[in-house]
Amino acid sequence: MTVTQDKPLHHHTGAGLPGPFTVAGTGMHLPPTVVTNEQLTRSLDTSDAWITSRTGIRERRRLAPDLATSDMCVDAAHQALESAGTTPDRLDAVIVATYTWDQPLPSTALIVKDALGAHRALSLDVTQAACASGVQAVLIAAHLLQNPSITTVLVLAADCASRITDPTDRTTGVFFGDAAAAVVLTRSETAGAGLLSYDLGSQLSYDVQVPAGGSRLPTSTATLAAGAHYLRMDGRSVWNTATTRLPESITSAARQAGVPLDEIRHFFLHQANLNLLTEAVKAMGVPQERVPVTVDRLGNTGSAGLFTALHSTVTAGGLRPGDIYVLSGIGAGFQWGTLCLRHA
Repeated sequence: MTVTQDKPLHHHTGAGLPGPFTVAGTGMHLPPTVVTNEQLTRSLDTSDAWITSRTGIRERRRLAPDLATSDMCVDAAHQALESAGTTPDRLDAVIVATYTWDQPLPSTALIVKDALGAHRALSLDVTQAACASGVQAVLIAAHLLQNPSITTVLVLAADCASRITDPTDRTTGVFFGDAAAAVVLTRSETAGAGLLSYDLGSQLSYDVQVPAGGSRLPTSTATLAAGAHYLRMDGRSVWNTATTRLPESITSAARQAGVPLDEIRHFFLHQANLNLLTEAVKAMGVPQERVPVTVDRLGNTGSAGLFTALHSTVTAGGLRPGDIYVLSGIGAGFQWGTLCLRHA
């Protein structure tokens, strides 16, 4: 497989960065159905001990068959709006980050916007950065908030990977869970709040892909028979790329912000695998307690993962005024990115 290395996109602090904004509220939707490791062993050639030692995942959630990604988004959105003390009619934009959209057309963001009654909001979908889509969505929101007519943006990160994983594949079958998380971003009067710096990078790879369903390999009886609509993943490649790129990206963003790593209070990272998180934290030399973990009980929830960690911290009162934190993720393709922010 041909791999191309692109030069990472680095943006520095100072002139040109978005003005002050803040996290005004968060929300999260977890489907009620819990799937434990023991349940998976009934249909997959694996064991609870193997799954726990390799992934750190004990259980994950599964969305009910009659529901879709947008349904999870709407529930998370209502929570976030209530938390922010605002209403759907005040929203200027609704951005949905997901690689498991409801259907190719119409837009999942538009479906969510309509269900919420956010009738004057711009609707945007950020899809093909997979688990890094949420980072890109927040970066887009930060720049939208520079427009004088835009004051409130709802960002949703949601994935329903159970719909695109092969039930007979041990590699992907144990990792993924379904969830949605939401964050309301609003303008702030606090000087220095919001985005301090960001770091984005990419490296084309087909080591994580869904081969069929697009213009190159349209849906056919042959692609269905081949299982080409399921997610395919080379676990070793993911491990090597993520454990290298995430620490590099976070360190780069912190350096551009002029912030030492030990001054960053929270590291909200893509919740891919507990061992991967541990390795990344070790590489940076930061205390484990500054890296909230949800992957152990939720599995890899795609773009939602780092936002489930953010939501857990916010609801526990852990994100305080002036706190510096990072949002960092890596997704199929590969695409990765880190935002360094200060809470208002």
